[in-house]
Amino acid sequence: MSRLTDVDLSVSYPKKEGKAELKKAQERLVHLRLLLGGQIGPNELGPPLCVLFEGWDASGKGGAIKRLVGELDPRHVRVAQFAAPTFDEKRHHFLWRFWPVLPGWGGMTVLDRTWYGRVLVERVEGFADEETWQRAYAEIVDLETTLAAEGTVLVKFWMHLSPEEQLRRFESRQADPYKAWKLTDEDWRNREQRGAYEAAVEEMLERTDHPCGRWQVIAAEDKRWARVAVVRAVNEAIEAALRERGIDADPPLS
Repeated sequence: MSRLTDVDLSVSYPKKEGKAELKKAQERLVHLRLLLGGQIGPNELGPPLCVLFEGWDASGKGGAIKRLVGELDPRHVRVAQFAAPTFDEKRHHFLWRFWPVLPGWGGMTVLDRTWYGRVLVERVEGFADEETWQRAYAEIVDLETTLAAEGTVLVKFWMHLSPEEQLRRFESRQADPYKAWKLTDEDWRNREQRGAYEAAVEEMLERTDHPCGRWQVIAAEDKRWARVAVVRAVNEAIEAALRERGIDADPPLS
C-alpha cells in the first residue's frame, strides 16, 4: 500500500469558498491557542503544541505555515526553520539541535523541516550511512513518544503534490524575480531523484506513524485546500487533546 498514491490530489476550493473556510478555521485556532496559553478560560496552561512540516519542495509549506500562525499573536507561537546542520551541530546527536525550540506547557512551536531530514535528504543524498539512518526511525519514535508522555501534542504534516505541479511551480518561481531566490540548484537535483525520495517518504510514513504521532498527508496540489486542511487538522488535534484531559474547549469566557 502506498500512502502517497492514495492521496486524492484533485481536491480543491473555489477562491471565495476557500477564503471563507480558512477564515473560519483561523478564528477557531485563535480561540484554542488562547485557551492553551491560559489567556482565556480557566486560566490554566494547556499542553505544549508542536506542529511539524515536511513535504516536497514547492509544496506550499511556507504558505501553509503563514496561514496557520498569521492570525495568532506572535508572542504566542514560535516558528523555527531548519536547514542543513552546521559544523558545530554535526558534533552532536542529530536530535540535539531541535531541543531548544520545543514548546513547554502553554506554548506552541511550528517546525519548518524537522528531525525527519535524517531519513529523507540525509538518506537519499548519502549524508548519513545506512546504519545511521536506519537507526534513526526508532530514535525519532522514542523522542516523540517521550514528548507525548510529557503532554506534548504532536501534529505531523507531509505536504504532497504531483511532479507535474511541482514543475509548474518551479518554472513560475524561476520567472518571478521576487520569488526566484526560493529556487535553488539543490531543488532541481532533488526533483531528479523523485523516485528515491518517494521510497524514503513511504518508509518514513510507515515506520514513524505511531499512536503518539500520526502522520497527516495533505493534498497540496491546490494551495487553498491545503491551507484549510492544515489549520483544521491542528484545531482537531487541540480539541482531541483537551477532551482527553477533560478540559472544555469552549468554556464560559465571562
